[in-house]
Amino acid sequence: MRFFKLIMGSFFVILLTGCFGETYDYSPPTVTLTNPDDIEQEVKLAEANIYWQTSDKNYTKKTEDIQSLAKKQSKMELKAGQKAELHLENGDFEPNGISVSVWKNAEKTDLKVKNDQSFNLPKNKGNYMIVVDIDTDKGHAQYVGDVVIQ
Repeated sequence: MRFFKLIMGSFFVILLTGCFGETYDYSPPTVTLTNPDDIEQEVKLAEANIYWQTSDKNYTKKTEDIQSLAKKQSKMELKAGQKAELHLENGDFEPNGISVSVWKNAEKTDLKVKNDQSFNLPKNKGNYMIVVDIDTDKGHAQYVGDVVIQ
């Protein structure tokens, strides 16, 4: 019985030691666009313009031609008017606002983002650049992707 208590005590000490060594990721989040109707259909959006401040370092990225960056990304095919979702991962931040727009040629369409970070795509078919802007307590991050609406 005494041996069992010693083993269990050692186990808990080792377990708690792992909790104290946690590190936090203060970099900008990764943003994934997903199709809620097909959970296997998702695409990671590319970082375009980032200004992100943390207590110990800054992360900045400037992209002059976001349309070219978007065209280099994997295409995601979705249906006209369909619901799509954003997933933000890997970051310790408080979002102040998320905006989503799609661009077809030089025409911009703002999409209404709901509280669950979902939105409905335009009803017009075609190739679009999707732009996601995130304002947070750490700064601003912009992401782009390539969407085909059928």
